[in-house]
Amino acid sequence: MGRVSNKVALITGGASGIGFAIAELFIKEGSQVVITDFDRSAGEKAARALGCNALFIEQDVSNEGDWIRMIPRILSERGRIDILVNNAGISSAGASQDPETVSLEEWRRVQAVNVEGVVLGCKQAIAVMRKGGGGSIVNISSMAGFIGTPKLSAYGASKAAVYQFTKTVALHCARNKYNIRCNSVHPGIVSTKMFREAFSKEEQEEMRKTIPLGEFSVPKDVAMAALYLASDESKHVTGSKIVVDGGITMQ
Repeated sequence: MGRVSNKVALITGGASGIGFAIAELFIKEGSQVVITDFDRSAGEKAARALGCNALFIEQDVSNEGDWIRMIPRILSERGRIDILVNNAGISSAGASQDPETVSLEEWRRVQAVNVEGVVLGCKQAIAVMRKGGGGSIVNISSMAGFIGTPKLSAYGASKAAVYQFTKTVALHCARNKYNIRCNSVHPGIVSTKMFREAFSKEEQEEMRKTIPLGEFSVPKDVAMAALYLASDESKHVTGSKIVVDGGITMQ
């Protein structure tokens, strides 16, 4: 207990799934959390479930104005930001992502949330953390950033961009002696409510067979990796990645 005691963590996309699991774990380990989400109803419900150490702010991570308005409120109500978890993301805006047929609109929407949201988050966090003496940025990428994704070309490209940008931020902060670390987590197939509703039991079983460890990840598996990178236990770790995929990408 207490691995992130007395720290303030900002977690985007925190209303459900992996983001909620990260927020829940961080609170158990002593942190105050600010969760953001574009879904106000789900975000308010999540904050109530998380208790008095959680604050919800409605946000579209791809909108720079939302970031600019939100940061002063967090500083006013929580005093500082020690941890940023860029978790918010989408796999699709609802259209085909086959490389032959993907529309520019689909491509841009996925990049706006998954890449630009991370860029804006890092930009704001660096400014705040520099003044506060340092911090840790954890970017949630995906195993899709390492492999070909013909059916989700925009998503795979976006997660590869997050992986590279993480290293860029890490090196920039290290060279400038900001005491800000930046690392990425790469989940594989995670058994969330959304995943279970999207695929039949037969489809899920076929996917499970592709995992060397034989089981899907659960949100807490990803949250545990984020906790390590957010905590002082990883004080000499930056520009690195943790892959939580049950061994899929090692094949």
